[in-house]
Amino acid sequence: MIRVHRWFSTVTQGAIVAHLARYVPLRACPRRGAMIEHRVRVYRSAEELPRAEQLAWTIAEVAGDPVEVTDEVGEMVVNRIIDNAGVAAASIRRHPAIAAREQALASPAARGATLFGLGTSVRVAPEWGAWANGVAVRELDFHDTFLALEYAHPGDSIPPLLAVAQHVGASGEQLCRAIATGYEIQINLAKGICLNEHRIDHIAHLGPSVAAGLGTLLEIPVEVTYQSIGQTLHTTTTTRQSRKGAISSWKAYAPAFAGKMAIEAVDRALRGEASPSPIYEGEDGVLAWMLDSPSASYVVPLPAPGEHKRAILESYTKEYSAEYQAQAMIDLAKRLRLRIEDTEQIARVTIYTSHHTHQVIGSGATDPQKFAPDATRETLDHSLPYIFAVALEDGSWHHERSYSPERAHRPTTISLWRKISTVEDPERTRRYHSEDPKEKAFGGRVEIEFENGSRIDDELAVADAHPLGGRPFARADYVRKFRELADGVIAPDEQELLLDRAQGLRGLSSPELLQLGFHAEGLDGDHRSTMGLF
Repeated sequence: MIRVHRWFSTVTQGAIVAHLARYVPLRACPRRGAMIEHRVRVYRSAEELPRAEQLAWTIAEVAGDPVEVTDEVGEMVVNRIIDNAGVAAASIRRHPAIAAREQALASPAARGATLFGLGTSVRVAPEWGAWANGVAVRELDFHDTFLALEYAHPGDSIPPLLAVAQHVGASGEQLCRAIATGYEIQINLAKGICLNEHRIDHIAHLGPSVAAGLGTLLEIPVEVTYQSIGQTLHTTTTTRQSRKGAISSWKAYAPAFAGKMAIEAVDRALRGEASPSPIYEGEDGVLAWMLDSPSASYVVPLPAPGEHKRAILESYTKEYSAEYQAQAMIDLAKRLRLRIEDTEQIARVTIYTSHHTHQVIGSGATDPQKFAPDATRETLDHSLPYIFAVALEDGSWHHERSYSPERAHRPTTISLWRKISTVEDPERTRRYHSEDPKEKAFGGRVEIEFENGSRIDDELAVADAHPLGGRPFARADYVRKFRELADGVIAPDEQELLLDRAQGLRGLSSPELLQLGFHAEGLDGDHRSTMGLF
C-alpha cells in the first residue's frame, strides 16, 4: 500500500482505507513492464467490472507508483514552470486574472498557497490559490499544448499542484514527481479518448489528471486517489460551448475550475467519501451518455508499474499567443510576407489544413464571430483567418498589440481577413492524428491568389518552435520568453530569483517552494476593483 505522507497520520490513513474498503476491496496490481493499453468500454450495472480493470483505478495506480523522474523529464518540468510564470505575469493585470485573484483573497489561510503577483506575504486556501493562479496562466492562451484524438494544455495542471505543494510543505522533488504524473495522465487520456467530437470540453481530462498528480504529491493510498478521480471527472465534464461562438473569459476560468474541483475532491476522499463508480464505464456514466454511447470502446495507453513517466516530452509550448494549430501558420505568414509587395493586392487566400484546424479555428467552424472585428480576444485567438491576416500584414505577432480593438478594426485587415478560408486536406488530417511523433504535424499549405491572376504558395508542417521545427524551443528560449513577458511586471532582481528557484526545482526545500510565485510591481493586493459576493 502506498505510504501516506507525513502530513497525514497513520491513524488517519487506516481510517480512510477501512472506510473505502467497503467500496473498493484492496488488491495488488501484478502488471510489470511495458506500457499498458487499457481497454475501456461501457458495462451494464448487472455486469461485474472488477475494480482493477476500471480506468480510474489504473490511473490511480500510475499515480501511486513511486518511480523516479528522469533528468530529461525533470528539466522539461522546469521549462514549463518558467513558461507558466511568464504567461501569468503578462496577464496579471487583465480583468479575469484580477477577478479570480480577488475571489481568492476572500479565503486567507495561515498556510495555504501564494498568489501570482502578490509574492510570499499573502497566502490563501490552496483551492483558491489554484483558481487564481490557474486563470492567470490560461488567460492569454500562451503556454503548452498537446494534440492527439483530444487536445490539451497540460501545463494547466501545474497551478493546482503547486498550490497544494505549498500548502502541505512539500519539497521541490515531490512537486516535480506530481507534475510528471499530471502530464502523463492528461496526455495519455488525450491520446485515447476524443472529447471534442462529442462537444465535451477538454477539462474533463484535466480534472482527473490533477487528482492523479495530487495522489503522487501526497503519497496517499491508491483507493483515495481512485475516489478523487471519480469525483473530479463527475464534476468537470462540461460542454465545449465555452470555446464556441462568442468565446468569453470562461475559457480562462475552465481549467482553473477543474484544478479547484480536483483539490476539493481529494479533500473529500481523504475524509472517507466515495465517488460514483465506475465513473468511466458505468451504464449511466461518461462514456455511455456523453461520448460514444453504450457501445463505446477506447484504448488508453498508460505506463506500467516501474515505467518512467515521460509524456511531458511529447508536449510543446507556444511561441505566439494563439491557438496551437495557428502557430505554424503564423510562422508561414511571416515567411510569405517577405514575398509579397502589397497585401492589398491579394484576391484570395486558401489554407489547406487538418479537419480539426478547419472545424475548430477555421472557416469550417461556421462561426460568424470568427470574422467579426468586435469579437472578443478569446474568439479572435480561435480564428485562424484573423490570425493569418494580421501576421501576413505585419510580418510579426504580439500577444497584446495583435489583438487590440484598433488592430482588429483596421480596414485593410478586415478586407484581407474576409478573403481567407480554410479547407480540410485529408493527408494533413492523417498526419495530425499520426501516432508517430516524427510524422505528426499541425500546419498546412497556403495558396495566395492576387488580383492580377498570379499565385504563390508555401507550406509548413510544424511550428518553428516545435521540437521538430526550424528552431526548437530550449531552456534559453523559455527564459527569453519569460523575461519578455515579465518586463515591466516583475522587478529584474525578482525575475532572477524566480528563475534561480525554478531551475533548482528538485533541490528546493518547502520554504523555497513559496518563491516559485512572484510579486508584480505596483499590484495592490488589498485593492478590490470588482464587486462580488465575498
